[in-house]
Amino acid sequence: TIPRNESVLRNSLLPPYQAAIDAGAMSIMAGLALWGDEAITGSTYLLTDVLKDEMKFTGFVVADWYGIYSVPGGRYAATVASINAGIDMAMLPFDYEWFAFDMKNAVMSGDISRSRVDDAVRRILRAKFRLGLFDELNASTPNVDVIGSAEHRALAREAVQKSLVLLKNENVLPLSLDIERIHVAGSAADNIGWQAGGWTVEWQGIDGNWLPGATSLLTGIRNSASAQTVVDYQMDGNFSSDSMADVGIAIVGEKPYAEGVGDNAMPQLDNADIAAITNLKNTSKKIIVVIVSGRPLIVTDEISDWDAVVVAWLPGSEGIGIADALFGLSPFTGTLPL
Repeated sequence: TIPRNESVLRNSLLPPYQAAIDAGAMSIMAGLALWGDEAITGSTYLLTDVLKDEMKFTGFVVADWYGIYSVPGGRYAATVASINAGIDMAMLPFDYEWFAFDMKNAVMSGDISRSRVDDAVRRILRAKFRLGLFDELNASTPNVDVIGSAEHRALAREAVQKSLVLLKNENVLPLSLDIERIHVAGSAADNIGWQAGGWTVEWQGIDGNWLPGATSLLTGIRNSASAQTVVDYQMDGNFSSDSMADVGIAIVGEKPYAEGVGDNAMPQLDNADIAAITNLKNTSKKIIVVIVSGRPLIVTDEISDWDAVVVAWLPGSEGIGIADALFGLSPFTGTLPL
C-alpha cells in the first residue's frame, strides 16, 4: 500500500515517470499496489487526471497480470471501473474470453462509453505506428545477430563493474594477479542461472549453466588470474588440509525467484552456504564473500568473521565483471541507497 500523500506523489513518485514520458515512453504499467485504500488500476485520478491529462502521456496504460480484477466488486464491476479509470490494455492471458464478453456488455449497456474504447484503441495503435509496425506489408526479418555481440557483452560487463558494492575490506582487495592459490566455494560460484535470477529463460529462472556464451564468476576468476595461479573449486568448501590458499572466495546467494514465490520475511544465506564459508576458512588465510542476490541479505551475525564482502546483486551473463573488481582492474563505485 502506498500512502495517499500528494506531496510524496508529486515530489518523489511522479518525476521518473515524467522523465520517461518526455523521453518518448509509449507504455506504462499500472501496478497491483494500492493508493491509500484505492487500487491503482481503478484510480481515475492517477491514470487519467494526472498521467494522461496533466503529464500529457499519449501512450497506453497496461494493467499488470490480472490487474483489472484488483478492483473490488466482482469481475464485471472491476472491468468497468478499470477501463473507465484509464486502463487501455488488460493483461489476461487465459481468461480473455470473459473479458471480451464483459467489455461488450459494458459498452452495449453504456457502462463504458464508445469514446473510452476509441481512446484506448487509438493509444495502442499510436504506439504501434511509432514502432513502424504498419510501415511495410511484409516486415523484414530483424537482425538478431547483435544479441550477445561483443559490444553488448562489453556494456554488460561494465554495468556489472559499476553496480558492485564493497561492504567490507580489511586489506584483502584488490587481489594480486600473481597470487599463488585461490580456493573458490559456494552455491553461486559456478551457476549462471543463479547469477541471472528470475525471469531468465523461465519465470522462476534456471539452475545451472544454460546460457550460451555467459561467464560464471568461477570462470571469470580463472580467466583474470595469472596462468601460474592455482584456482581450485569445491562447492561445499571442503579442500585438502595440506593445500592452504592465500585467499578463499565464497560466492554465495539465493536460488532464483520471481514475484511471490520469493517472498521471505528473513532473506539470508542458507545453511549450505554458511557451512561452505566455514569450511573454506579452514584452508584459506583470508576470506572474501561475494553475495549474489536480487535483494540485500541479512548477514549481521556472520560478517565480522569475513575479511572482505562484496555485494554483486544479479550480474547476469558477465561474471567476469566481478573478477575485474576483485583483481583491481576496475574500481568499486557502487553504493547502497541507505
